[in-house]
Amino acid sequence: MDGFQKRLNASVQRKLSVTLSLAILAVAVVAGIVSFLSAFEEAHELQDDVLRQVARIMDRQRLSPDRPPAEARGQAGDEEARVIVQRLGQPASALGVDDGGPLPLPATLADGLYTLELSGEMFRVLVRTTAGGERVAVAQESGFRDEIARGSALRTAMPFLLLVPVLLWLVADLVRKMFRPIAALARDIDQRSEHDLHPVEDAPVPTEIRPFVVAINRLLARVARSMDAQRRFVADAAHELRSPMTALSLQAERLAQADMSDPARERLATLRLGIERSRRLLDQMLALARAQSSNDQPAVPVSALGIYRRVLEDLMPLAEAKRIDIGVEGTQDARLRVSELDLVAMVRNLVDNAIRHTPPDGRIDLSVDREQGRAVLRVQDSGPGIASAERERVFDAFYRPPGSEQIGSGLGLAIVRAIASRIGANIRLGYADETARRGLRVEILIPVPEEGDGD
Repeated sequence: MDGFQKRLNASVQRKLSVTLSLAILAVAVVAGIVSFLSAFEEAHELQDDVLRQVARIMDRQRLSPDRPPAEARGQAGDEEARVIVQRLGQPASALGVDDGGPLPLPATLADGLYTLELSGEMFRVLVRTTAGGERVAVAQESGFRDEIARGSALRTAMPFLLLVPVLLWLVADLVRKMFRPIAALARDIDQRSEHDLHPVEDAPVPTEIRPFVVAINRLLARVARSMDAQRRFVADAAHELRSPMTALSLQAERLAQADMSDPARERLATLRLGIERSRRLLDQMLALARAQSSNDQPAVPVSALGIYRRVLEDLMPLAEAKRIDIGVEGTQDARLRVSELDLVAMVRNLVDNAIRHTPPDGRIDLSVDREQGRAVLRVQDSGPGIASAERERVFDAFYRPPGSEQIGSGLGLAIVRAIASRIGANIRLGYADETARRGLRVEILIPVPEEGDGD
């Protein structure tokens, strides 16, 4: 009971539905009881009027209340519905009431209506004095009268019994439909990515919820401004640091041409390696800032194999330096409606990451496949791979898996995820060799419209 009460208090929709349903049930019960009792009494009043009409007819037509016994016995099959008319004070008979005998009414009854128990049965009796001075009793069994009145009252209350369930269903359905825009608003906000900060539409939202939507939009605007300021700061800082790092690199190259001792030359090599790593870090930070802030929509289909060729032309020297066999498998292609710069950045980071983590004399394969209306861009290598427990964290900026000895910034996969999130693509990681649990396989699943497919 306590758990139900907590759920009831936590849900406005449920609380409103339960409250309205209970109110409707209470009103329906009270109205049904009142209607039943009123109809029951009204039916009795109509039945009393029937007794009065019979007495009036007997008086006006000067009819005799005596009935032949044969007639009484002929109507015995409908004895509950019969109306008994007799003189008041009529002598007792050997016949019972059910056999057509008179009711044992006392002669001292005054004019009026009575409910009497006669011969073990309840009767409604009307006593009346006719114009000729004769006293007449008109009677009917109370059981039959009650049955007729009860049936009439139930027919009056029947609409409540039939309509209340329908009304309860209508209330529940109406409340659910009234809260449907709020549920749609919650789904819209929940399905957004962390970079999708455009204002929430308040047109389909009820007036009472609009202040809440306005507050959300203001919060989204503040978050967007904060993120833009952060990205601008990162981009500006990286851009400003590129010139000093370039100058340091040039100075280190000139210094390498001077005569120096072997220990000094070793220290210079370490310095140049650190400068190169810093330059790459700055380039990656600029690329990440562009990936997170760019909102350009593509207009021209781009060939996936064409992007592979461009990236391989740029990174082939790095692969040759480590004697890595790198190339494209198959001839299947897909034309993708994404920004060419975005696709180049994604593939370049994946291939560069694969070259850095693949040991010498290793292998890197690039391929294009299709899967349920999506193009699959696949890059797999023969490196150590990424453990299942680390596959979510490797997309975090500056994160590097434990045991990684390669020099890098930890931003490559973060850039890939930022671009994939913006273009509506999914990323899937796995082992290139599932049996040996080695090698990394990265798959980018990009939606491909029917008119945009191509091999």
